[in-house]
Amino acid sequence: MKAPRGLDRTLFQKLVAGEWIERHQNLLIIGPTGVGKSWIACALGHKACRDNRSVLYQRLPRLFDALALARGDGHHARFLKSLARVELLILDDWGLAPMTAEQRRDLLEIMEDRHGRGSTAVTSQLPVVADAILDRLMHNAHRLTLKGESLRKAAAKHHKLDDEPIN
Repeated sequence: MKAPRGLDRTLFQKLVAGEWIERHQNLLIIGPTGVGKSWIACALGHKACRDNRSVLYQRLPRLFDALALARGDGHHARFLKSLARVELLILDDWGLAPMTAEQRRDLLEIMEDRHGRGSTAVTSQLPVVADAILDRLMHNAHRLTLKGESLRKAAAKHHKLDDEPIN
């Protein structure tokens, strides 16, 4: 059974083709937990890899940990430069927790360095993404808004032991 996601198939086919990456455009994938935001972002990332594009996937909480570590060992500037060079940067789980001032500054630097030079795909549960950092993404971004029930919840319904007849 396929749950309705509200996915614009025409737009998705264009995204799969990858021209948006060549144009240094961005992608926002928003929707509730479990509807496939990360899966879609990763699928587009895999396709970009097969098209010989450089891709980096980072969950935002882990990116912040890596940036803090890089700051501590003196590699912060080098790490930021490597993030700026990748053709497609996928930032997963945007907005799960409040950001510190340092994290906001780092993210602003990343977005500023990438603006017009690389594509960034962001997944988020936040319906309205409107702060100064995302301002650098939104003006040349495609947007996929997903809806529906969690795919994990639907899968669990089909695999529950208590739904099976007992002999």
